[in-house]
Amino acid sequence: MELLILILYVLSTVTLLISLQLLIKSSKTSPKLPPGPVPLPVIGSLLKLGDKPHKSLAKLAKIYGPIMCLKLGRRTTVVISSPALAKEVLQKQDLAFSTRSIPNAVHAHSHNRYSTAWLPVADQWRSLRKALNSNIFSGSRLEASQNLRRQKVQELIEYVGKCCQEGVSVDIGSAAFKTSLNLLSNTVFSIDMADPTQDSVKQFRHLIWQSAVEIGKPNLVDYFPILEKIDPQGIRRRLTNHFGQILELFIQLINQRLELRRLGKSGAENDVIDILLNISETNGEINKTHIEHLCLDIFGAGTDTTSSSVEWAMAELLRSPETLKKAKAELEQTIGKGKPIEESDIPQLSYLQAIVKETMRLHPPAPLLVPRTVETNVEVCGYTVPQGAQVLVNAWAIGHDPSVWENPTSFMPERFLDLDIDVRGRDFELIPFGGGRRICPGLSLAIRVIPLMLGSLLNSFDWKLEGGIKPEELDMDDKFGLTLQKTQPLRVVPFPM
Repeated sequence: MELLILILYVLSTVTLLISLQLLIKSSKTSPKLPPGPVPLPVIGSLLKLGDKPHKSLAKLAKIYGPIMCLKLGRRTTVVISSPALAKEVLQKQDLAFSTRSIPNAVHAHSHNRYSTAWLPVADQWRSLRKALNSNIFSGSRLEASQNLRRQKVQELIEYVGKCCQEGVSVDIGSAAFKTSLNLLSNTVFSIDMADPTQDSVKQFRHLIWQSAVEIGKPNLVDYFPILEKIDPQGIRRRLTNHFGQILELFIQLINQRLELRRLGKSGAENDVIDILLNISETNGEINKTHIEHLCLDIFGAGTDTTSSSVEWAMAELLRSPETLKKAKAELEQTIGKGKPIEESDIPQLSYLQAIVKETMRLHPPAPLLVPRTVETNVEVCGYTVPQGAQVLVNAWAIGHDPSVWENPTSFMPERFLDLDIDVRGRDFELIPFGGGRRICPGLSLAIRVIPLMLGSLLNSFDWKLEGGIKPEELDMDDKFGLTLQKTQPLRVVPFPM
């Protein structure tokens, strides 16, 4: 018995020593994660996100630093909140961070398998990206389509002119959305998808915005994959419905074009859809389903973000009468009061360009950009971003960082008159379109359309807030989604200059 007790004692001692050795070894070799809040059992730091994660995460970054780690359910999330670290992630180690972190909701209609926004960087993605860059967003294509943009902006001004004559207010976001939609639909399908004088596009805009909301909102399924089949918040179910309605429209338009091609009645347009269908007939990497989902990407990213930026800019200007006065003075001096603005005029309108930059600093179209993930451990600034972690770049936090921007919450376009900072992904203090190989492909179109639309509205009319609202009383609250929108639509009354 004494021998047995001795043996058990030795075995337990050896087991204890081995366990301690393994524990010490594990602590020495475990990766050094970025700092972050202590997680609660099971749910981690999910409660800290709130309904405006871009702002909640910015507050946490002030405590834990520009690179921080949060445990969100079973998902590790690393948040980047400074220009230097954004440059590290989006440029210096671009390839390591190029894979998308795909929300469960995006599996609706298998969009993640066909979308250039969500596909991994591989042959399929390169083919789709090339199709976008060559046939819509290349310099030569954009130069060739200047007349189309001029025409659509003129239609916007005519619509506002009608409202001016009738003494009714204009929903700036809705009007800008219709213009953006018709610009894209003519580029892709050679048709107007919205009557600029009617409210027929309201449902389409609702679907686009609600899709962005569902994709962007925190989803328990992403943090607890075991809940996937239950979909407790109904996010994937609702996005399936939204995507289904949008895709049905594109499928109908594509099928109509295919029928015309079959009958030999197509070809004169030589628009984007014809070019994509030609590619699909000769390139097995792109098929009809890819084209349908590419349209979903183009219209989803190219309408709401553009219209929201114009709406935010108008709202900021109406809150700042002196800034509005300076903008109109520049337009009068450079263009002439009430005269049409050409794209070639934009480089001479430095204050207008500064207004657009300042708007995107304060109200970036995608506040957390599009989420990324890493497929292996990656070292950043002495910390390890662990394999499988979700990576968020908080463009909103960077734009509101007092260590980067003086008076960061104030609308001060003048700051950009003496700063050589652009939005093209090279200056990481201002990255509304992201950076690196996954920078928004529509950037080149957006930086043409937004100042053209905004400048035309300012140079054609004077404006006042609906209902006698004072500038300082204007509601500037935002709604969070994959994109950022005003909570209360901006309604303003135009009147002759």
